[in-house]
Amino acid sequence: MFTGIVTDIGEVTAVTARGDGLNRLSIACRYEADSIALGASIACSGVCLTVVDLARDGGRTVFSVDAASETLRLTTAGEWQAGTRINLERSLRAGDELGGHIVSGHVDGLAKVAARTDLDGQMRLDLEAPAALSRFIATKGSVALDGVSLTVNTVEGERFSVLIIPHTLSVTTLGGVQAGSLLNLEADLMARYAARLLETR
Repeated sequence: MFTGIVTDIGEVTAVTARGDGLNRLSIACRYEADSIALGASIACSGVCLTVVDLARDGGRTVFSVDAASETLRLTTAGEWQAGTRINLERSLRAGDELGGHIVSGHVDGLAKVAARTDLDGQMRLDLEAPAALSRFIATKGSVALDGVSLTVNTVEGERFSVLIIPHTLSVTTLGGVQAGSLLNLEADLMARYAARLLETR
């Protein structure tokens, strides 16, 4: 479980195909190697992945994760290559501050950036959600985009907008997105449960 508050920006250092549609991804970060256990979960641009190997490379820690074919198909992980920068978040521990919203790390689909508007240090993104997910997105509700917890400003059909403050732009990869970019989208878990309850009434 995560909160959508990014704690580091990692860099993919290697992508190795391992057969059966599985890719091993090596990711450099600033986390202390001794603080990461094998089997730990780390959200990588919103995708919950399991640490399977650890190494040190100079002053950086490099952890490796395996991304299965379903993950590669449904998320941006299938496009990652050496040099790709990704948002990182360690899993939530009991007693940690819940600064964003409850994020599972199970990406629902891809949101496409329809427009980017720069606003005096801030940025507005207008995005198009997959039709099946748009019903879970509500004005003033929460979404996770590439692992970043954001508040929804407006919703019109399958299009929604978010406003990104300067701090978020400085500590995440969102400042580099442009019109046409695809972002990992996770809908609010509570919205999913509410929709399911209505369906079963």
